[in-house]
Amino acid sequence: MPFSDTPDYAVEVLGFIIPIGGLLFALLYTLQTAAIPMKYQNRRKGEYQEIDDEKNPALGGSINEKDEETQKINESLVRISGLISKGANAFLFREYMYMVGFMVIFGAIVLLVLGGIRNWTTGLGTAVAFWVGCITSILSGFIGMRIAVFANSRTAIKSNESIGAGFNTAFKAGSVMGFALVSLAILVLMILIEVYRKLFFSAYEDNSDSESGTITMYECIAGYGLGGSSIAMFGRVGGGIYTKAADVGADLAGKVGQGWDEDDPRNPAVIADNVGDNVGDIAGMGADLFGSFAEATCAALVLCAQSPDLAPHFTSMGFPILIAVGGLFACFLTSFVATHIAPVASEDDVEPVLKMQLLVSTVLATPIVFGIAAGFLPYSFDISGKTVFWYEAAICVTVGLWAGLIIGFITEYYTSFSYSPTRKVAESCETGAATNIIYGLALGYKSAIIPIICLSITIFVGYTLARMFGIACGALGILMTLATGLTIDGYGPITDNAGGIAEMTGMPKHVRKRTDKLDAAGNTTAAIGKGFAIGSAALVSLALFGAFADTVGITDLELIGAWQFAGLVVGAMIPYWFFAMTMQSVGEAANAMVLEVERQVTSKKEQYGSVDQKLDYKAHGYEGLKNDVEQLLSSNANQAKSMNNPQKLADNLSGLIRQLSLKQEALEEAHGKAVGAANPEALETSDEQYAECIKIATDASLREMIAPGALVLLTPLVVGFLFGVKMLAGVLLGALASGVSMAISASNTGGAWDNAKKYIAAGNLKINGKVRGKGTDEHKAAIIGDTVGDPLKDTSGPALNIVMKLMAIVSLVFARSFPSPDKGGYLQQMVGH
Repeated sequence: MPFSDTPDYAVEVLGFIIPIGGLLFALLYTLQTAAIPMKYQNRRKGEYQEIDDEKNPALGGSINEKDEETQKINESLVRISGLISKGANAFLFREYMYMVGFMVIFGAIVLLVLGGIRNWTTGLGTAVAFWVGCITSILSGFIGMRIAVFANSRTAIKSNESIGAGFNTAFKAGSVMGFALVSLAILVLMILIEVYRKLFFSAYEDNSDSESGTITMYECIAGYGLGGSSIAMFGRVGGGIYTKAADVGADLAGKVGQGWDEDDPRNPAVIADNVGDNVGDIAGMGADLFGSFAEATCAALVLCAQSPDLAPHFTSMGFPILIAVGGLFACFLTSFVATHIAPVASEDDVEPVLKMQLLVSTVLATPIVFGIAAGFLPYSFDISGKTVFWYEAAICVTVGLWAGLIIGFITEYYTSFSYSPTRKVAESCETGAATNIIYGLALGYKSAIIPIICLSITIFVGYTLARMFGIACGALGILMTLATGLTIDGYGPITDNAGGIAEMTGMPKHVRKRTDKLDAAGNTTAAIGKGFAIGSAALVSLALFGAFADTVGITDLELIGAWQFAGLVVGAMIPYWFFAMTMQSVGEAANAMVLEVERQVTSKKEQYGSVDQKLDYKAHGYEGLKNDVEQLLSSNANQAKSMNNPQKLADNLSGLIRQLSLKQEALEEAHGKAVGAANPEALETSDEQYAECIKIATDASLREMIAPGALVLLTPLVVGFLFGVKMLAGVLLGALASGVSMAISASNTGGAWDNAKKYIAAGNLKINGKVRGKGTDEHKAAIIGDTVGDPLKDTSGPALNIVMKLMAIVSLVFARSFPSPDKGGYLQQMVGH
C-alpha cells in the first residue's frame, strides 16, 4: 500500500490538470506578446535630440510617429523581422522533410525487428510510441522557434521604452517555450500511458514481461524517449551546424575581413546568423531537453515496472511523471518573481533576476519532492533486490536537483566575465590569439572538475540508496526545473536577435545599448543552461543504461573481460569521432559562407565605383559641413596659438574632438545620401543577397547532419547484434565517461572565449593603464578565439548530449532483441568466443 491511501485518479488529475494549466499559461504570455504593436515610436525631447543615456529616458517627451526617420525604421523592422522569420521557417520545413523520412524508415525498422524477434504487439506498441515522441519533439521545437521570431522585434521595440519592458517581453516569450514544451511533454506521455493501459495491455493486473504485461507496456513506451532523442539529434546537429556556419562566416567575412560591427546590415550573412539563433539555440535546444525529459521519465518507468512492489499500483508507477508535474508547478510560481515580485528596474538587475529564477525554483521544488514521494510511493518497496524507503527515493531526486543548480553556477563562474577565469582569458589576448586559445582550452578542462564530482556524488548516493532506480531519480531531479531552464535558454537568443534588429533597422543607440545589456546576461545564463543540459544528459544516459542492464540481465556485469575492455575503448572514441565530424562540417559550411560574402562585397565595391561620377555631394549639405569643419579647425588653431595654460588647451582639444566626431557622422551621412541618390541599391543588401547566404547555411547543415546521426544510431545496433550486450555495455559506459567531460570543457571553453571578447569590446581591459577596446590587437585576438569557440559551445559540445542519451535509449528499446548475454553476439557465436 502507498504511504497514504492516495487514489489512482490523483495521478490522472495532477498529470492532466497542471500540464493543461501550463499550456494555458504559455498561451496567455503568447497573447500578451502578440498585443505589442509592431511599430517603433521615436521618443524625443526636441526635434533632433535622441536618448543615449540610460538615466535620461525623456519619458515626458513628445512622440513623433510620422517623421521620415521613424517611418524608415518601421519599414526596416517589418522587412528584417520578416526575413528572419522566413529564413527560419524555410530551414525548419526542409529539415522536417528529412525528419519525416527518417521517422518512417526507422519506425519501420523498430516495428519489424521487435515484432519479428519478440512479438508484434511489442513491435507495434514501440513503433507508435516512437512516432508520437518524434512528432511531439518536432512540435516542441517549432513552438519555441515561432515564439522566438515572433518576439525578437517586439523586444527591440519595448527596449526603446525601458530595459525593464524589454526584459519582460523576452522573458515572457522564453516562458512560452519553457512551459509549452514541458506541459506538452507530460500531457502526451500521460495520454500515451492511458491509451496503452486501457486498450492494448493488461497493465497492473499482469505484472510480468508477457506480451500484455506491465513491464512490456513500459518498455514499449520507452519508444517515446527514442523518438524525442532521435529528432533532437537532427535538431541539435543540423541547427548547430546552421547557426555556427552563419555565425563564423559572418564574423570572418564581416568583423575580421571588413572591420564591420556585429550585425552590420551590409554583411550579407547577418540575417542567416540571426536565423541560426532561432533554429539552433531555440528549436535545437528545445528538442534536446525534450529528449532528456522523455528519456529520463521512460528510464524511471521501466525500472519501476520491474519492481514487484511498484508495478501493481498505478499510483506508485506515476511517481516519475509526478516529479515532473511538481517541478512544473514550482517553475510556475517562480516565474512571478521575475515579472511581479522583483522585476528588472535597471540594467544591473538583469543577471541577478535570471539567476534568482534557478535558485528559487530549486528551493520551491525541494519540499514538493518529499510530498510526492510520501503521497505516491509505498513506505518501503523492493527494487533490483534492495529494499528502498520512500524518503530515500526523495533524497535521490533532491541530490540530483541541487547538483544541477551547482553545475549551473560553476559553469557561470568559469564563463562570465564577472569572475577571474574569463578575465584571465581576456588578459591573455595581450600576446595574441595563440595564448588566448591556450588559456581558453585550459579553462574548459578545469571547468569540468567540479561538475563531474557533483555528478559522481549524485550517482553514488542514488545507487547506494536505490540502485539504478536511484540514479534515474537523480536524473528526474536535475530536470525538475526544466521549464525555468528553458525559459532562460529561450530568453538569450531572443535578446540577441533583438539587438541585431535594432542595429539593422537603425534604431537609436540607446536601444542597442539596452539590448546588449539584456543579451550579455543572456549569454551567461545560456552557459548555465548548457551546463544544466550536459549534467542532465549524463544522468539520463546512466539511468537508461541501468534500465538496459536490468532488462538484459547484466546488472552484475564484471568490467574485467575481453569484450568489456574492447567496448570501453571503442565507446570512449565515439564522442571524438562525432566531435570531429560536426566541427569539420561547420568549417566547410563557414568557408562557403565567407566566399559568398566576399563575392558580394567585391561586387558591391564595383557598384560603388561605377556611381562615383554621379555623386552630387552639394545637394546633400556637404559644402556646408565642409565649411563648418574648416571654421572649427581654424578657430581652434588660433586659440591654441595664444593659449599658455596646458589644462585649458587640453580641454579645448577634447571639445574639438567631440565636435569633430559629430561632424564625422554628418559627413558619412551626407556621403551615404549622395550614393543612395546616385544608386539607391548600392547602400543596402538586397533580400536576394541575404537569401543566398541563408541557402548556403541550410544546404550545408542538412547535408552534413546525416553522417553524425547515422554514427550514433547505428553503433549500438551493430555492436549489440554482432558483438553482444556485454561489449555494448562497455561502449555505452565509455561514451558516457569521455562524452560528459568533453561536452563540459568544449561548451565552457567556447563560452569563455565569447565573453572574453565582449569584456574587451566593452572597454574593460586595461593594459599599462590604457584601455584596450574595440579595434585593438587584443580585440582582434579575442575575435579569433570567439570564432574558434563558436562551434565548440553551440554545435559539437552540446550535441554530445545526444550522443550519450541516444546510444543508451536505442540500446534500451532493442534490448530484448539482442542475443542473450550467455550466447554473445552473432559474430561472437560465429568465431566461437
